[in-house]
Amino acid sequence: MNETQAIQRLKKGDISGLEILIAQYQIKAVRTAFLITHDAAMAEDVVQDTFLRIYQRIHHFDDTRPFEPYLLCSVAHAALNAAEKASRQVALNDKVKPASLDELFQKAETTEDLVEYALVKMEILSALAKLKPRERMVIIERYYLEMSEKEMAAAHMVAPGTVKWLLNVARRQLRTFIGMEDGNR
Repeated sequence: MNETQAIQRLKKGDISGLEILIAQYQIKAVRTAFLITHDAAMAEDVVQDTFLRIYQRIHHFDDTRPFEPYLLCSVAHAALNAAEKASRQVALNDKVKPASLDELFQKAETTEDLVEYALVKMEILSALAKLKPRERMVIIERYYLEMSEKEMAAAHMVAPGTVKWLLNVARRQLRTFIGMEDGNR
């Protein structure tokens, strides 16, 4: 069963359509949420809640649009809200366990590549963990979800200039945390 058929089933009240969508998109949705929240349990909760909200509001979904961007934007926004709420209650943990993200990264071909790749990965993950949740979200949307600035502006209901500004702030912070000068290493 494809995505369109699953959505049609859901709109008819058949929950088996949701099972198909979950099977197809859950892993990517959890990865997206985790990259923003840096908390595995919170990421899973965010994704579960997002799927539940989609199920409850599936009649409002426009069948002419692709489902995956809709889902991942919903997950990203919910993850941002959860991360910001958590940061208000408790300071964010500065430590990220890069091993929990191994599935997100391609394997290198040689031992030297593996070592270099692992060091770079740890450095990037450490820098991402230091970003504010909103900055982390725009980086994830742009580079992990591969959303254009125009798509991001529409998703956040802000002007494209605001998205560019947020991306520039986040990139500058990442360069600072990684120790890059003027964008060069």
